[in-house]
Amino acid sequence: MLKIARAAAWAALPLALGLAHAHAHADSATDTKLSRILQDISAPRIEARIRSLVDFQTRHTLSETASDTRGIGAARRWIQRELQACSQATGGRLQVEMDSFIEPVGARVARPTELVNVVATLPGSSPAARDRLLVVSGHYDSRNSDVMDAEGAAPGANDDASGVAAVMEMACAMARHSFDATLVFMAVPGEEQGLLGATHWAKRARAKGLRVEAMITNDIIGSSTGDAGQRDQRQVRLFADGFDPLLRLLVQARSNSPASEAEVRANEAWREPLTQLALAGGAEDLPTQQLGRHLKAAGERYLPGFKVNLIQRRDRYLRGGDHLPFLERGYAAVRFSEPFEDFRHQHQNPRTEGGVVYGDLPEFVDFEYVANVSRINAVGLATLALAPAAPQNVRLEATELTNDSTLSWAAGSEPELAGYRIVWRSTDSATWQQSKDVGLVTSHRLPGVSKDNVIFGVQALSKAGQASLASYPLPLRR
Repeated sequence: MLKIARAAAWAALPLALGLAHAHAHADSATDTKLSRILQDISAPRIEARIRSLVDFQTRHTLSETASDTRGIGAARRWIQRELQACSQATGGRLQVEMDSFIEPVGARVARPTELVNVVATLPGSSPAARDRLLVVSGHYDSRNSDVMDAEGAAPGANDDASGVAAVMEMACAMARHSFDATLVFMAVPGEEQGLLGATHWAKRARAKGLRVEAMITNDIIGSSTGDAGQRDQRQVRLFADGFDPLLRLLVQARSNSPASEAEVRANEAWREPLTQLALAGGAEDLPTQQLGRHLKAAGERYLPGFKVNLIQRRDRYLRGGDHLPFLERGYAAVRFSEPFEDFRHQHQNPRTEGGVVYGDLPEFVDFEYVANVSRINAVGLATLALAPAAPQNVRLEATELTNDSTLSWAAGSEPELAGYRIVWRSTDSATWQQSKDVGLVTSHRLPGVSKDNVIFGVQALSKAGQASLASYPLPLRR
């Protein structure tokens, strides 16, 4: 209890400072909403949920489903009940559904298997923004040393009960509030067997033409301690690298199961815009990188002292997470993961050898750390859900030799839209360094700021001062 109290005291300090240090343009009502969300996220509740998931002994994707106390079936029904209870506590605001499908036999699936995504949706309050979807996930399946062992103990406390507990806590805290855009909280199965639950949802979203503006997965966010004993409770890694439009084609060319004709048609709508951005010098400014910048800025603004390490990679070497199926379908998608990893507590049969304890057990999880990563997620999602959509048809004039820069964009139509902000940075900076609010206009000239020397973006601003993701300008030549 003393350890939890000390951790909670540390967490309260950056929270209070963060709200005092909030962006000058954010209004007090928005800050009050964000403050309540952050304060409602509870490390003890996260701990209780992680321990409950571990108590199912194994959550292997192919484990039993009939039992009420053991296996993946019991786990998913428990997650459903917990989210339904949160919905009831908030007047039915969360729409909880079981997204079931049959996964055929594959490399890590020995028999046709029913898989179920547990999905809780908080519909947006603005008719003009409700179709903008912000998705956050964790995977509730687990594994031990043998990825095909569906019977042995696989506690999965960190990988990935930590991510699932974080998503559940965010859903329950954020359901108490209204947001313009729609928030989707998901617990998905089959990650260890090949990202199966996430792939099903992302593929269906693309086929339906759903407007997924951002996707975050939380996978292995439970420990602030590494295998060499290094420890840092005040940082998290954020993997955010944009989609190479050619990569999907290369993967399909090397596989025996290329995309169906219908999927190819569904992909055409997003592949061309990403290609245009990349060819225009925006390979580091695709929507995924813009999402990473947003999450870093929002998280560090409202939790000062907590660092979001922005890593321009799709994921770690030899590993992958549930954001990848979204990336591969053109959506902006990123992954949060702990700062260090201790591989003795991942994908291991629980055991003790030579005095060393192996296994993904609750005693190796830092629950207050998980709570702070949850807060970083929540503030990033909330500020984005309260902002307008990113500007469209953004252009940078390249018609004359000048040391000034002129940008233009299409006018937005959301009722909460209050104006626009131009942001820029040097070419060797990963984050925005300067900005200028230009009002409710559709073009602006920046005297003395040379387009040759910096990278620009344009954001839409809400009346409460929340900024959208930045849009990279394509060159406009006459």
